Amino acid sequence: MSSHLTDKNIALDLVRVTEAGALAAARFFGRGDKNGADGAAVNAMAQAFASLNIKGTVVIGEGEKDKAPMFYHGQEVGTGSGVAFDIAIDPVEGTNAVAFGRQNALAVVGISPRGTMFNPGKSFYCKKICAGAEAAQVLDIDAPIEDTLQKVALALGKDIRDVNVFVLDKPRHNELIERIRLAGARVHLHSDGDVAGSLMAVDPRSPIDLMVGTGGTPEGIISACAIKGSGGQMLTKLDPQSEGEYKAIIDQGIDVNMVRSIDDLITSDECYFAATGISEGEILRGVQYEGLYAVTSSLTTRGRTGTIRYIEAWHNRAKLARMSGLDI
Repeated sequence: MSSHLTDKNIALDLVRVTEAGALAAARFFGRGDKNGADGAAVNAMAQAFASLNIKGTVVIGEGEKDKAPMFYHGQEVGTGSGVAFDIAIDPVEGTNAVAFGRQNALAVVGISPRGTMFNPGKSFYCKKICAGAEAAQVLDIDAPIEDTLQKVALALGKDIRDVNVFVLDKPRHNELIERIRLAGARVHLHSDGDVAGSLMAVDPRSPIDLMVGTGGTPEGIISACAIKGSGGQMLTKLDPQSEGEYKAIIDQGIDVNMVRSIDDLITSDECYFAATGISEGEILRGVQYEGLYAVTSSLTTRGRTGTIRYIEAWHNRAKLARMSGLDI
């Protein structure tokens, strides 16, 4: 890998991209307009990406699932010079959360060197299990959840009654939720926030010990960029939710039954991740308006070093609006 790539922490540049997306989307918080929030974030992040000195190719974007005109698979982003990267982006991770005034909406971006990011094709959903460094080695996506909870509790030195599990509050998880509760662990239900759940599971500041359930495949790959280098682990297995999705995956020659770890999803340690809070959440605060300023809360990770940085930025609203055209 070139010294240019390893010497520069691209994640600090990526924060400017996620900040732009969060600032734009936050103006739609609680207004019931998820498409408006997403469109504003997409436009703002595209503008910010245009100034990055990279040769980026979108592998994970808005995609066919969202019928989006921008950040589609194969789109080139950046100035076209510099290092070649694969791009995984979700301008609003949690559009419903923004639209309906809920927690944990994020603007997120992950990148890795060209050719090192798993392309899930037409897979929209996958099973996931994620934990931080202390419990990473005991994860088994095929094991009964009861066995996994016992092993996680032992690894963390906890009573199983004190193990906190993040699960998306979806009908497909009704049985899983009941089994976790019967095993004695504590279920934290969230209506949205697939990436946020993964971050909570590996963040040393978070009470969440485990994230489990079926969520978005693209969000899993974005999360892998964030988790890489942390010592934490996420295991995934494609989980098509329709016959059409299953057939499309098979037709593309992708193994549906393969268990993929973060090292399978992102094969290089030279990966970077950035996230900025749009709405209030356990990991990051949402955009706050303080008179002349808009305040953002972000984090960055770097796979090679495992460093997590938490960044609070105070943006002069008038000056930023003149420079960027953002309505903040």
